[in-house]
Amino acid sequence: MTRFFLLLPHIKIHNANAMNSPHTIGFPAMTAWLGAVHSLQRHLHQKGFSDLEFTSVAVSCHKFNLQTYKGEGDFVYSIIGTANPLDKTGSRPAFIEEARCHLDVSLLIEYKNVDSDRYEEFQACIHHHLYRMKFAGGDVLPSKSQRRTEIIAVDQDDDSEVKKLLKKLMVGYVLIERRDLIIESQKAGKDALTALIDHLKVMHRASEDENGNVSWESKRQTTGWIVPIATGFQGISDVGFAKNQRDTQTPHRFAESVVTLGEFIMPYRVNQLDDMLWQYRVVADKNLYLCQPLSTLSILGD
Repeated sequence: MTRFFLLLPHIKIHNANAMNSPHTIGFPAMTAWLGAVHSLQRHLHQKGFSDLEFTSVAVSCHKFNLQTYKGEGDFVYSIIGTANPLDKTGSRPAFIEEARCHLDVSLLIEYKNVDSDRYEEFQACIHHHLYRMKFAGGDVLPSKSQRRTEIIAVDQDDDSEVKKLLKKLMVGYVLIERRDLIIESQKAGKDALTALIDHLKVMHRASEDENGNVSWESKRQTTGWIVPIATGFQGISDVGFAKNQRDTQTPHRFAESVVTLGEFIMPYRVNQLDDMLWQYRVVADKNLYLCQPLSTLSILGD
């Protein structure tokens, strides 16, 4: 089966939101990336591509610079905050600290319903809107080395074509979901939070040989670059209308973040495209609004 992709290579983003959930700081949440792509789709609808549909998204991170600082003798890192203007008394006004990061990423977007005779117009519209958008709250920086967007058709059953596509995401790391690790731990009797922490903590062990020499070993429960990721929200109130809400026409509900495990891997280690392609999923009976890889949708279900 032939699938059509749009590649946005090496987008440089300044001051993106690194507070990816109420509990974690790091790579922006997948909700932010899918939200930006959905916004781009809406812009293109207004430009005459009314049937266009962006169905899934993969993110390859080439550079990541978290804005933190650790001074000499400090035990923990501190957030590098932005300076606010002094108030009328000459004092620094109160502000909420925000975790920020600078990024260089490539986005691989699967799409449907664009005629081949409009490809040039399609690419021009994307290029026009790209630098006017926010990605994860960050600004897209213009770059002289910015490469033009590419439209790529891939036969997913042809390994050579798939590898050629994955090569375009190098050198970088794509994010996949590892919710399976938490599920395995829960089957062993652990709750979800304990399972999450167990896979993130680094265990240090010392051993002494027959000569009295001490050596240390540091390892995690699972090999690989395992990280906590925010993949959506769960509703904690009924759907309705809140007093003084901004949009008076759209139903409102309070929600909390859904946090699970993910893993950064090099693109050449991806076994199938669906492992790294994320899309929205709503589980209405559990009040869940999620972002999940296509392979996870079919294998793990709910």
